[in-house]
Amino acid sequence: MERKTGWFDTPGNVKLFLRLFFAGLGLLLIVDFFVPKHGAFPWEETPCFFAAYGYISFVILVLAARMLRRLIKRDEDYYDR
Repeated sequence: MERKTGWFDTPGNVKLFLRLFFAGLGLLLIVDFFVPKHGAFPWEETPCFFAAYGYISFVILVLAARMLRRLIKRDEDYYDR
């Protein structure tokens, strides 16, 4: 029986997808400079504010999860007892 392969099983397709994905992100960053903003606070009107805010929030979340893992980590055979 032949194994059915998907579109992402080919490394060339994955590279193409990533290139298109990052090109789309870059295009959105460029468009952000030309779209008028109406923020509730002055810093919300700076270009790429929400992109930077999301990235910084993601990094803080990952670092917090790494620290939390040290607190709640169990031995490998914890449930085998």
